[in-house]
Amino acid sequence: MTSDSATIVALATAPAAGAVGILRLSGPAALEVGRRLAPVVPASPAPRHAYLASFVDAAGAVLDEGLFLYFQAPRSFTGEDVVELQAHGSPRLLRLLLVRALEDERVRPALPGEFTRRAFLNGRIDLTRAEAVADLVSADSEAAVRAAAAGLSGALAERIRALETPLRELHADLEGVLNFPDEAEGADSGAGARVAALRSVAEALRAEVGRGRLVRQGARVALYGPVNAGKSTLFNRLVGEARALVDDEPGTTRDALEARVEWDGLGVTLYDTAGLREAPGRVEALGIARTRELLAAVDLAVLVLPPETSREEAASWTREAGATPVLSVTGKCDVMLGDRGEHGSAIHPSPAPPRVSGLTGEGVEALRTSVLTRLWGGGTPSAVALVSERHADALRRTAEALGRAEAASRVSTLEVLSGEVGLALEALGEVSGTSVSEALLDTLFQRFCIGK
Repeated sequence: MTSDSATIVALATAPAAGAVGILRLSGPAALEVGRRLAPVVPASPAPRHAYLASFVDAAGAVLDEGLFLYFQAPRSFTGEDVVELQAHGSPRLLRLLLVRALEDERVRPALPGEFTRRAFLNGRIDLTRAEAVADLVSADSEAAVRAAAAGLSGALAERIRALETPLRELHADLEGVLNFPDEAEGADSGAGARVAALRSVAEALRAEVGRGRLVRQGARVALYGPVNAGKSTLFNRLVGEARALVDDEPGTTRDALEARVEWDGLGVTLYDTAGLREAPGRVEALGIARTRELLAAVDLAVLVLPPETSREEAASWTREAGATPVLSVTGKCDVMLGDRGEHGSAIHPSPAPPRVSGLTGEGVEALRTSVLTRLWGGGTPSAVALVSERHADALRRTAEALGRAEAASRVSTLEVLSGEVGLALEALGEVSGTSVSEALLDTLFQRFCIGK
């Protein structure tokens, strides 16, 4: 696969007023077209040198003054000649410069992600790094920024390579035995053990897709429980502002409220839900139905219980969350009550849930820590490899092929074993980009913005 010979152009900055706006060209005619807009630049400019230049229209009238930068192939992001014009960030000015560049028949508008796609096709970056560019652009939390930056630096690529290289070596050994049995005798020894070890690596990488989604999209956490348990007050405390209406009257919250926060760099969407109770009013019942739908969709449900809740009631409320993990807390811990619930059984399961108060802030920091621990476990969110759903699917097929290869090493012919290892390599190549179709590339780069 190779990129076409056209020179492409696009704005590399947002189409809005700002301090600086950048016009980017890449391709064989980039320097010539760029110099047409900035004729004071030398015919053979020094690569990676910033020239102060006047940008002119077709009649030679000055439109602006800014910087001209030239990156010579192959030592550029795309691997082609690249020119950047850095002008003042006037949308109208930048549009004039863009139209002027497109007057040359060798130049066409860049497609979404086409600069990064050319970098991949020209061997400047692998596919995991290319995808990390889009992850970095769309990152909306510190953890997402740091994880995407690690991916751009090759963190995921190194882990894929650590799997792909020995897998390729194993395949070569097996093919060598098949094609040259006398010369490659013994090269297939221990193939079953090698396959099993590689399968474990693939499964471990695949298991990180959940963490990758949490970093990319953020976690979803819902506060739920009976009415008047202190959910809305706790929600306001966690968010840091009075977003939810608080009142002593049961059923005050009738629809789910949401707010985005960032805890230890991880983006978290918090939901304050309608309190669950029997025989509510019609409008409140709609809110309760929505609460149950939301509980099925979130990553973690925080059950906020009144201080007087019995062990049996706590267990019943926990079951309301279905398959969603539950973290239980006792709300309104600033309210002093007796030692037993209304049904006479001991209050709460043993051990008792942590006590929190949205009113005073008691236990709130500990709750944040508990939420992050339940969501994440150990380690740092920003250190995760951003394994996407696409990667996970390819790794699943890799692991499945290696599973069949492991079985074949015990009962089947060498041809079957080698064939399954080859299929594993092909699936893994969809992650690194060594085995990828044009259709897949089209799908991947469509999510990029124009100019990247």
